[in-house]
Amino acid sequence: MKALLTAVAVAGVLMAGVAQAEDGQALAQKSGCLACHSVDKKVLGPAYKDVAAKYKGDKGAEARLVEKVKKGGSGVWGPMPMPANSPQVKDDDIKAIVHWVLSL
Repeated sequence: MKALLTAVAVAGVLMAGVAQAEDGQALAQKSGCLACHSVDKKVLGPAYKDVAAKYKGDKGAEARLVEKVKKGGSGVWGPMPMPANSPQVKDDDIKAIVHWVLSL
């Protein structure tokens, strides 16, 4: 019985992670992020997999990237500036998108 409950708990956690990833990708699509970014290749901005690789293991990256998405920025990935995405994209949506990007 204990093994069954453990298996159900693990399955729930895995399914929640998959749902969160799908939510982040859906929010990126809905918010217009994929007009300038792609998961695996540079468009106007960097590929999301490149962003994830650059910040892998950086514990403060998520908070910094949330702020950068909100306020915009330039110079890290080249001369093309990224426009601010606040207030048109909700803070919780930005957090979910950044979390998804860093999970790639």
